Amino acid sequence: MVNKIDLSKILFLDIETVPLVYCHKDLDEKSQELWNKKTAFLQQRENLGPDEIYDKAGIYAEFGKIVCISVGFVVQLAGEIQIRLKSFASKDEKKLLQEFLDLLNSHYNNNSYMLCGHNGKEFDFPYISRRLLINGLTLPVLLDNHGKKPWEINNIDTLDLWKFGDYKHYTSLDLLTHIFNIPTPKENMDGSQVAKVFYEEDNLDKIINYCEKDVVATIQLFRRYRGEPLIEDDFIIST
Repeated sequence: MVNKIDLSKILFLDIETVPLVYCHKDLDEKSQELWNKKTAFLQQRENLGPDEIYDKAGIYAEFGKIVCISVGFVVQLAGEIQIRLKSFASKDEKKLLQEFLDLLNSHYNNNSYMLCGHNGKEFDFPYISRRLLINGLTLPVLLDNHGKKPWEINNIDTLDLWKFGDYKHYTSLDLLTHIFNIPTPKENMDGSQVAKVFYEEDNLDKIINYCEKDVVATIQLFRRYRGEPLIEDDFIIST
């Protein structure tokens, strides 16, 4: 089925998130109380206090925020297949969300298009949707799933495709790129370090670079699923 999808109709994406505030002690009293309730099971399972697991706050849309959304699309120009990348990154989350929203509403504003991410259905898509609403913004067509049946939602997940119906199975993008021989340059950071890079190093460019590489990896993985050759580095363009 993936071979029948028009690649020009897919917007590949990845997001990077951080806690709303860097340290647990910086949360107001009510937020600390709600964090404690939200993570009670996790605290018990890992035998840690609420402050000790606060480094996970960025994965919860209620306690985290988006600092970067990178998107990629595949085009064919002059007979060459290219990946075009664009990133929306800012300390002002509402600003970057509005810019991302403007892109969707102007170029991907009907159900003939689709989004694709790795673990996008479980993380990226709902996280973006929740943060849009929290920031008082309207959901775009591709994220507004209210009233839709599962088969009416076109968005794609490269993790979901790899599960083949085995819904308890999780496979990381790193592992899949490895087994499919997709080269990925070694980075001097990983997802767990994004908050440190954002709050301590104040380095959005580093986060953008990291996020865009995950978008490229997702596109290359999708092409492997289709039995297609990888797109060479010379034809990967960041704008």
